[in-house]
Amino acid sequence: MELNLYEFDQNLAQQHGIICGVDEAGRGPLCGPVAVAAVILDPQKPIEGVNDSKKLSEKKRDALYDQIMEKAVSVSVILVDPKTIDEMNILQATMYGMAKAIDGLEQTPALALIDGNRCPQTEIPCQAVVKGDANSACIAAASIVAKVTRDRYMLKLDKEYPQYQLAKHKGYPTKLHYELLDEYGVAPFYRKSFLKKRGYVK
Repeated sequence: MELNLYEFDQNLAQQHGIICGVDEAGRGPLCGPVAVAAVILDPQKPIEGVNDSKKLSEKKRDALYDQIMEKAVSVSVILVDPKTIDEMNILQATMYGMAKAIDGLEQTPALALIDGNRCPQTEIPCQAVVKGDANSACIAAASIVAKVTRDRYMLKLDKEYPQYQLAKHKGYPTKLHYELLDEYGVAPFYRKSFLKKRGYVK
C-alpha cells in the first residue's frame, strides 16, 4: 500500500482539516477535452495501489477508478471542451476546470492540493504540490479519475470518428495522428490553437 502517499495527506489534514486532491489529464493532445478531477478520499477506507496514473497500466487504472468512485467521500470531474481551450489557452482552461472541479465537490474542503506549480483562482485555499500525483494519495486518485474519464471519452469519440484512430493515440500528437490529419483534415473536436503552428488552421 502506498502508505507514504496517505501519510503526506494525513499530515496536511491534521493541520488544515478536510483536503482534496486536484489533477488533470489531456493538456498535451491535439483534440478532445482536458479532464480535471477533484477527489476527497476517506482516510478510513484506504485504497491499495493508488499512485500516479502514468505509472499504472490501463487495467490497473480502471480497477482503481472503480474503487475510488466507491470509497471516496466525494469526486468531481469537469471536461473542458476544445472551444474553451482555444478561447482561453490550455493553461487558463485547465485552471478554470480545476476551480470548477473543486466547486463541484459535495463537501467543501479546507485545503485543495493541486498537482504542479500553479493554483487556480478559487475561494478554497490551495497548495501547489510539484509531482503531487507521486506524493499525495488524493492527488494520485484525482489523476486516475481524470485519466480514465478522458480515455473513455476519447474511446466514445473513436466510435463516431473511426478514421482518426483515436483509440490508439487518444488525441496525442503522434506521427500516425499527423498522417491521419493530413488525410482527413480537422474535425470539430480538434483544438484549433494547437494546430496553427503546423498549418492545419489559418
